[in-house]
Amino acid sequence: MQTERAIAINTGFTETDRKHIANALERVLADTYMLYLKTQYFHWNVVGPMFQPLHQFFEEQYQELQDAVDEIAERIRALGYPAPGTFREFSRLTSIKEETALPDAMGMIRILLEGHETAIRTIRELIPLCNKADDDATDDLVSQRLAAHEKAAWMLRSFLQ
Repeated sequence: MQTERAIAINTGFTETDRKHIANALERVLADTYMLYLKTQYFHWNVVGPMFQPLHQFFEEQYQELQDAVDEIAERIRALGYPAPGTFREFSRLTSIKEETALPDAMGMIRILLEGHETAIRTIRELIPLCNKADDDATDDLVSQRLAAHEKAAWMLRSFLQ
Protein backbone atom coordinates (compact mmCIF):
# COMPACT_ATOMS: atom_id res chain seq x y z
CA MET A 1 0.00 0.00 0.00
CA GLN A 2 1.29 3.45 -0.87
CA THR A 3 0.58 6.81 0.57
CA GLU A 4 -0.46 9.41 -1.98
CA ARG A 5 -0.62 12.52 0.17
CA ALA A 6 0.94 15.86 -0.55
CA ILE A 7 -0.71 17.37 2.52
CA ALA A 8 -0.03 15.94 5.97
CA ILE A 9 -2.92 14.44 7.91
CA ASN A 10 -3.19 15.66 11.49
CA THR A 11 -6.35 14.08 12.90
CA GLY A 12 -5.17 12.94 16.30
CA PHE A 13 -3.68 9.54 15.70
CA THR A 14 -0.37 8.40 14.31
CA GLU A 15 0.60 7.55 10.76
CA THR A 16 1.47 4.06 11.97
CA ASP A 17 -1.99 3.55 13.48
CA ARG A 18 -3.65 4.90 10.34
CA LYS A 19 -1.57 2.58 8.17
CA HIS A 20 -2.35 -0.51 10.29
CA ILE A 21 -6.05 0.30 10.29
CA ALA A 22 -6.08 0.98 6.54
CA ASN A 23 -4.27 -2.32 5.90
CA ALA A 24 -6.83 -4.20 8.01
CA LEU A 25 -9.67 -2.35 6.26
CA GLU A 26 -8.27 -3.51 2.92
CA ARG A 27 -8.86 -7.09 4.07
CA VAL A 28 -12.41 -6.22 5.19
CA LEU A 29 -13.01 -4.56 1.82
CA ALA A 30 -11.67 -7.58 -0.08
CA ASP A 31 -13.79 -10.01 1.95
CA THR A 32 -16.85 -7.83 1.42
CA TYR A 33 -16.26 -7.54 -2.30
CA MET A 34 -15.69 -11.26 -2.76
CA LEU A 35 -18.84 -12.01 -0.76
CA TYR A 36 -20.72 -9.48 -2.87
CA LEU A 37 -19.61 -11.20 -6.09
CA LYS A 38 -20.45 -14.64 -4.77
CA THR A 39 -23.88 -13.54 -3.57
CA GLN A 40 -24.72 -11.92 -6.89
CA TYR A 41 -23.49 -15.03 -8.75
CA PHE A 42 -25.80 -17.20 -6.65
CA HIS A 43 -28.68 -14.74 -7.15
CA TRP A 44 -28.33 -15.13 -10.90
CA ASN A 45 -28.06 -18.91 -10.81
CA VAL A 46 -30.23 -20.24 -7.99
CA VAL A 47 -32.81 -22.85 -9.12
CA GLY A 48 -35.20 -25.28 -7.50
CA PRO A 49 -38.18 -25.16 -5.17
CA MET A 50 -36.65 -22.34 -3.08
CA PHE A 51 -35.91 -20.20 -6.14
CA GLN A 52 -38.19 -17.26 -5.35
CA PRO A 53 -37.29 -16.68 -1.68
CA LEU A 54 -33.58 -17.26 -2.28
CA HIS A 55 -33.46 -15.16 -5.43
CA GLN A 56 -35.01 -12.27 -3.49
CA PHE A 57 -32.90 -12.86 -0.37
CA PHE A 58 -29.64 -13.01 -2.34
CA GLU A 59 -30.57 -9.78 -4.15
CA GLU A 60 -31.16 -7.97 -0.86
CA GLN A 61 -27.87 -9.34 0.44
CA TYR A 62 -25.74 -8.35 -2.54
CA GLN A 63 -27.26 -4.85 -2.62
CA GLU A 64 -26.37 -4.38 1.05
CA LEU A 65 -22.84 -5.63 0.38
CA GLN A 66 -22.50 -3.29 -2.61
CA ASP A 67 -23.25 -0.29 -0.39
CA ALA A 68 -20.80 -1.58 2.22
CA VAL A 69 -17.97 -1.85 -0.31
CA ASP A 70 -18.27 1.86 -1.03
CA GLU A 71 -18.34 2.84 2.64
CA ILE A 72 -15.27 0.74 3.46
CA ALA A 73 -13.31 2.06 0.48
CA GLU A 74 -14.19 5.65 1.41
CA ARG A 75 -12.96 5.07 4.97
CA ILE A 76 -9.62 3.83 3.64
CA ARG A 77 -9.42 7.02 1.57
CA ALA A 78 -10.30 9.16 4.60
CA LEU A 79 -7.36 7.56 6.41
CA GLY A 80 -5.09 8.81 3.62
CA TYR A 81 -4.53 5.64 1.60
CA PRO A 82 -5.68 4.42 -1.81
CA ALA A 83 -8.39 1.78 -1.70
CA PRO A 84 -7.65 -1.46 -3.53
CA GLY A 85 -9.94 -2.05 -6.48
CA THR A 86 -8.61 -4.78 -8.74
CA PHE A 87 -9.43 -8.47 -8.78
CA ARG A 88 -5.74 -9.21 -8.27
CA GLU A 89 -5.63 -7.08 -5.12
CA PHE A 90 -8.90 -8.47 -3.77
CA SER A 91 -7.77 -12.05 -4.47
CA ARG A 92 -4.54 -11.41 -2.57
CA LEU A 93 -6.25 -9.72 0.38
CA THR A 94 -9.40 -11.79 0.88
CA SER A 95 -9.91 -14.74 3.20
CA ILE A 96 -12.95 -15.86 1.18
CA LYS A 97 -12.25 -18.35 -1.57
CA GLU A 98 -13.60 -17.91 -5.05
CA GLU A 99 -16.34 -20.29 -6.18
CA THR A 100 -15.35 -22.36 -9.20
CA ALA A 101 -18.40 -24.63 -9.29
CA LEU A 102 -22.11 -23.88 -9.13
CA PRO A 103 -23.62 -25.58 -6.06
CA ASP A 104 -27.28 -26.39 -5.51
CA ALA A 105 -29.44 -23.98 -3.49
CA MET A 106 -28.56 -25.50 -0.11
CA GLY A 107 -24.88 -25.47 -1.05
CA MET A 108 -25.18 -21.78 -1.94
CA ILE A 109 -26.62 -21.07 1.49
CA ARG A 110 -23.82 -22.96 3.23
CA ILE A 111 -21.13 -21.24 1.17
CA LEU A 112 -22.57 -17.78 1.84
CA LEU A 113 -22.87 -18.60 5.54
CA GLU A 114 -19.20 -19.56 5.58
CA GLY A 115 -18.35 -16.30 3.77
CA HIS A 116 -20.21 -14.15 6.27
CA GLU A 117 -18.57 -15.96 9.18
CA THR A 118 -15.17 -15.41 7.55
CA ALA A 119 -15.94 -11.69 7.16
CA ILE A 120 -16.95 -11.57 10.83
CA ARG A 121 -13.59 -13.03 11.87
CA THR A 122 -11.72 -10.54 9.66
CA ILE A 123 -13.62 -7.63 11.21
CA ARG A 124 -12.97 -8.90 14.74
CA GLU A 125 -9.22 -8.66 14.05
CA LEU A 126 -9.62 -4.96 13.20
CA ILE A 127 -11.59 -3.88 16.28
CA PRO A 128 -8.61 -3.94 18.71
CA LEU A 129 -6.62 -1.76 16.29
CA CYS A 130 -9.45 0.78 16.28
CA ASN A 131 -9.65 0.72 20.06
CA LYS A 132 -5.90 1.16 20.47
CA ALA A 133 -5.86 4.19 18.15
CA ASP A 134 -9.13 5.67 19.51
CA ASP A 135 -10.43 5.54 15.92
CA ASP A 136 -14.14 5.82 16.67
CA ALA A 137 -15.13 6.40 13.03
CA THR A 138 -13.60 3.13 11.81
CA ASP A 139 -14.83 1.33 14.91
CA ASP A 140 -18.36 2.53 14.20
CA LEU A 141 -18.14 1.44 10.55
CA VAL A 142 -16.82 -2.02 11.34
CA SER A 143 -19.26 -2.47 14.22
CA GLN A 144 -22.08 -1.85 11.76
CA ARG A 145 -20.50 -4.29 9.30
CA LEU A 146 -20.11 -6.87 12.07
CA ALA A 147 -23.80 -6.58 12.94
CA ALA A 148 -24.80 -6.83 9.25
CA HIS A 149 -22.72 -9.99 8.74
CA GLU A 150 -24.00 -11.55 11.96
CA LYS A 151 -27.60 -10.87 10.90
CA ALA A 152 -26.97 -12.30 7.42
CA ALA A 153 -25.36 -15.41 8.95
CA TRP A 154 -28.35 -15.87 11.27
CA MET A 155 -30.77 -15.57 8.35
CA LEU A 156 -28.77 -18.03 6.25
CA ARG A 157 -28.65 -20.50 9.15
CA SER A 158 -32.44 -20.28 9.40
CA PHE A 159 -32.73 -21.64 5.84
CA LEU A 160 -30.72 -24.69 6.93
CA GLN A 161 -32.89 -25.64 9.92
